[in-house]
Amino acid sequence: MLQALNRRDILVVTLAAAGILAITMGARQSLGLFIAPISASTGLGIASISLALAIGQFTWGAIQPIAGAVADRYGPGTVLLGGLVVLSLGSAITPFMDSGFGLIVSLGLLSAMGSGIGSFSVLIGAAAQRLPIEARGSASGVINAGGSFGQFVFAPILQKLINSIGWMGAMWSLAVMTLAALPLIGKLAKPGERPAHHAHDEGGLGKAIKTAMKDPSYLLLHAGFFTCGFHIAFLVTHLPGEVNLCGLPPAVASWSLAIIGLANIFGSLYAGSCVAKYRSKYVLAAMYGSRAVLIVLYLMAPRTDLTFYLFAAGLGFTWLATVPPTAAIVGKLFGIRYLSTLFGLTLLSHQIGGFLGAYLGGLAITQFGDFGWMWYADIALAIFAAIANLPIREAPVKPALAAA
Repeated sequence: MLQALNRRDILVVTLAAAGILAITMGARQSLGLFIAPISASTGLGIASISLALAIGQFTWGAIQPIAGAVADRYGPGTVLLGGLVVLSLGSAITPFMDSGFGLIVSLGLLSAMGSGIGSFSVLIGAAAQRLPIEARGSASGVINAGGSFGQFVFAPILQKLINSIGWMGAMWSLAVMTLAALPLIGKLAKPGERPAHHAHDEGGLGKAIKTAMKDPSYLLLHAGFFTCGFHIAFLVTHLPGEVNLCGLPPAVASWSLAIIGLANIFGSLYAGSCVAKYRSKYVLAAMYGSRAVLIVLYLMAPRTDLTFYLFAAGLGFTWLATVPPTAAIVGKLFGIRYLSTLFGLTLLSHQIGGFLGAYLGGLAITQFGDFGWMWYADIALAIFAAIANLPIREAPVKPALAAA
């Protein structure tokens, strides 16, 4: 099947996956804009809303290896269809929730599950199953850039909708917008179509997971990705609160989130090209190290509109550009047969960090009145992640797994 794909087919598959990710990530990464208006409307408080979003961070990661395993076994088409419907449902019922538990159900579980199903593990795995090996690195960069483009588009649109029709109307609009990804599923995978199985799939999925979890390089990759999740969840959830603490208007936060997404488009494309030229572990180490430097510079700078925009542009360049080299290392170690599942487990580590980043940020602002300790934790974790990636070995663990 791979040999039959021409350039147009490769482009269609890649852009379909990128388009789906643009919608699911655009919806997910813009939820921080709703914290203040939901708090003002319901009186639930920032800590309670942050807990719901923190649970959403964890749920988004926890569902990915499960969705990846189902996609690896039964095909990604039906999985993606279900994910988009659940995402839309979670957004649609959120305005009816007037308790912390209700927000946990709508945003922490349903929305997060839906966006997680329609995210990296299933999409990159589905594309890898269809694309020739020489196209996978650049394709993963384009797919990842799609998610960043979604954030660039969704953040200012949702902020304008919140200002004009209120947060409830904006949330219902978001539910409708997520359904726009449905027609793209057929370009990437047909519902009911199953991936090809190989005679050398000895032991199946269970053995592949056991082999991966015993490999030190895979575990070090998890440790670094944990830090990435901590950074991203803290910022996407609490950047609007940081902007408010500095006495700046909400538009600065929405445009900062949009700039992060725009910068990551270029960062993701660059990361995808670097995967083919350099060892991915060095690419990751450089990215994590740069984050520590950027946060230090931010803390030293005056809190102005320009500072936030420059910080967003610098951080955005590596925002989710860590995904292509991380997925590349998983593919090098274990092949593509169970890539959706094994990369999904890596994303689970990412989102354990995400849960802590979102929730501890809410506790920090409640207990201390600012995010100072969270910034220091960000710096320390970034340095740790940069060092942790250096010993990673990128050769295949077993020829039988890698050959698939």
